[in-house]
Amino acid sequence: MERLSGLLSWTLSRALWLSGLFERGAARQPRIMEEKALEVYDLIRTIRDPEKPNTLEELEVVTESCVEVQEINEEDYLVIIRFTPTVPHCSLATLIGLCLRVKLQRCLPFKHKLEIYISEGTHSTEEDINKQINDKERVAAAMENPNLREIVEQCVLEPD
Repeated sequence: MERLSGLLSWTLSRALWLSGLFERGAARQPRIMEEKALEVYDLIRTIRDPEKPNTLEELEVVTESCVEVQEINEEDYLVIIRFTPTVPHCSLATLIGLCLRVKLQRCLPFKHKLEIYISEGTHSTEEDINKQINDKERVAAAMENPNLREIVEQCVLEPD
């Protein structure tokens, strides 16, 4: 019986390989992740900088290459954002991270887990900020502050 099962498994995998189905499915996976990453990038690129009249894309705080999407399972994805503040001592880096989180939580059309980080070596307090922007309780507390919430709302507002 084991021999028959093994033979059947080998025959099936060989038939799939010969038909190209096996290979196409595997090759399709990176393309799907790239499409999802572009979808994420399209959402975050229009976020406005809190102190300048520019978008995060225009300031190169976010780029297409700063977005990574990994499949957790068939329905869930891990979205990783690595943004680069304009200066190593940027006092608004935490606020930018908060804007990224709020916009993606509101707008992403697929189930996801979100991790946001400052690009390594680009900010003097990156470890502390990374902890803050990935801590659900701190994010919730920040969004309860009406002044902070208003700033975030202005930054994530879609341009006309």
